[in-house]
Amino acid sequence: MIRVEDALQALNIVEWTLSGKPKTESEFNAQFKKIVGTNANGTAIVSSNPSDFGVTWSQITAKQAELQADYEAKEYQRNRASEYPSIGEQLDMIYHAGQGGDAFQAAIQAIKDKYPKG
Repeated sequence: MIRVEDALQALNIVEWTLSGKPKTESEFNAQFKKIVGTNANGTAIVSSNPSDFGVTWSQITAKQAELQADYEAKEYQRNRASEYPSIGEQLDMIYHAGQGGDAFQAAIQAIKDKYPKG
């Protein structure tokens, strides 16, 4: 599950604090604080006023859904990455392929066939 923090970062919301893991708009409004400036001592001035947040709960949940869909759509990439030979092994295969072998291409194609794109 994509976290609220991930959605905030993807929405380019900066200078904030979150004191929990909100699941609703009211929880978010209670737990989120936006840093709106600093005082003369350099201490952060925070606001708990939703009009200062620069983002709404509906924008956050929409971004979470978008990020989750993107994550799920790229499962094949994660599956492939975990099974590809190491870079060192791939370079060795490329070297030997240059000497008439095709082990590199066969090894990579086997993973691509096992986890097809889309």
